[in-house]
Amino acid sequence: MVSKKKKIIVLSVMMVLLVATGFLNVALNNSTPVQPTSGEVSSANFFSTYRSDRQATRNQEILYLDAIISSDTSTTEAKELAESQKLQLVQMMEQELVLEGLIKAKGFKDTIVTMTTSNINVIVKDATLESTEVAQIVDIIQESTGKDIDNIKIMPVE
Repeated sequence: MVSKKKKIIVLSVMMVLLVATGFLNVALNNSTPVQPTSGEVSSANFFSTYRSDRQATRNQEILYLDAIISSDTSTTEAKELAESQKLQLVQMMEQELVLEGLIKAKGFKDTIVTMTTSNINVIVKDATLESTEVAQIVDIIQESTGKDIDNIKIMPVE
């Protein structure tokens, strides 16, 4: 009989701890963080959200391309096109990552680079950019990609 009492006590204590953990979880997660006023988005939140959205979108694109490549019903041409697009996507992802690292190495707080076949967009975490800073970014991009300055857009975001 003593062992049943011990089991009941242990289970009761575990239930109390479980309820307390659940209560603390709800209480701590429902605390309202300081929100930016009038629809502003904090730049740290913008950069992390953008990166996670971009990664999720690209992962989905790769899954679609992989489905085409592995499908028995896809034509040879469709498979070759999907393989080519996947390779191009992976190369752009790698190039964007390299460019972001090179720009950060020049002392910028944070940056996002997005590429298409014709254009490159750079978002830099800064209130304003001096002409010398813009020139540094353009130089990095042109050396790495060979793109013309007309195809490069640089935007500061505070």
